[in-house]
Amino acid sequence: MKIQMKTPLVEMDGDEMTRILWSGIKEKLIKPFVDLKTEYYDLGLVERDKTEDEVTVKSAEAIKKYGVGVKCATITPNAQRMTEYNLKKMWKSPNGTIRAILDGTVFRAPVLVDGISALLPAWTKPIVIARHAYGDIYKDVEAYCEQGEKAELVVSGKNGERRITIFEYEKSGGVALGMHNTDKSISSFARSCFNYALAEKKDLWFSTKDTISKTYDHRFKDIFAEIYENEYKAQFEAAGIEYFYTLIDDAVARVVRSSGGMIWACKNYDGDVMSDMIATAFGSLAMMTSVLVSPDGCYEYEAAHGTVTRHYYKYLKGEQTSTNPVATIFAWTGALAKRGEMDNTPELVDFAKKLERATLDTIESGTMTKDLVGLFKKEGVVAKGVTSEEFLDAIASRLA
Repeated sequence: MKIQMKTPLVEMDGDEMTRILWSGIKEKLIKPFVDLKTEYYDLGLVERDKTEDEVTVKSAEAIKKYGVGVKCATITPNAQRMTEYNLKKMWKSPNGTIRAILDGTVFRAPVLVDGISALLPAWTKPIVIARHAYGDIYKDVEAYCEQGEKAELVVSGKNGERRITIFEYEKSGGVALGMHNTDKSISSFARSCFNYALAEKKDLWFSTKDTISKTYDHRFKDIFAEIYENEYKAQFEAAGIEYFYTLIDDAVARVVRSSGGMIWACKNYDGDVMSDMIATAFGSLAMMTSVLVSPDGCYEYEAAHGTVTRHYYKYLKGEQTSTNPVATIFAWTGALAKRGEMDNTPELVDFAKKLERATLDTIESGTMTKDLVGLFKKEGVVAKGVTSEEFLDAIASRLA
């Protein structure tokens, strides 16, 4: 008998090669064992364009309703994609849209495998990236300014109007950008990080560039410091863990020299970049878990990488690909386990853990996608690179 679910997951389908993997994971690894219940949203670029991105907003609202969502990788269109897909407009990042609605913090951690060592030998413990999920360049407004024009930052309200010159384009045209954040969202971000550090009993590092951004980034620094001193300092000291702030460039140097094991809190874009760096150094962009935790207790699990366009074009030609599905599998297992926790269905939690173990055991036994073969070194085991479909079949066989 299949494992039953009480409440649906919010399922957000995606684009290109990850969309193909998404279907394979459901059919081979989940549906044979679980009576899968989802509220489905197609966030593929074609559907987002057709609905003028309303489908993305509805999916985020559904996560607020059901509490748990799982998302496939999606395309954030650029000029080339505008032509390729004949789009109405250059739609914003769907991840940015969803995170703006849910708020909260994205926690990303590498998937560790016996036989795959970090590219930095000193990294013997996982590094968790805590990425702020609201605002900054993901909710920016932009403009191209012609020569002779002036860009201004205008703030108006009960105290009148302030106008701050950004730049006067006297000799050349150029670009201007405006972005924002809120004290409420920054405070939620800080508390999420402090709570997570206490739960994991790991040191928390936070970094920005407040020496240059003396108002914007400094506000993040000040809110973190105030909340730590007033609400968390005693708890951190009792737990024997440390919180400290440093500049982003200093943080990078410290992290590279470290043995790992810390939680590294970053602003939105910083977290995007640094999580890719951490994932690659631990083996592959496809070996990273990612979960958005909102202040009101909603969870969105996703694969923290792109849609693997190059492999998708090969797939369209009928060629076999060896695309790594681990991050997408772990997005599903994270969502299923959280659904089981929230619904008090321990058999669903147990299944998610077994699927993760089957995935890792398959790699550790020597069967893996080709991106991992050159990284794998385990005494007595020869690494064999297989296609995506063969890898999923091997996991399914082990799971059964």
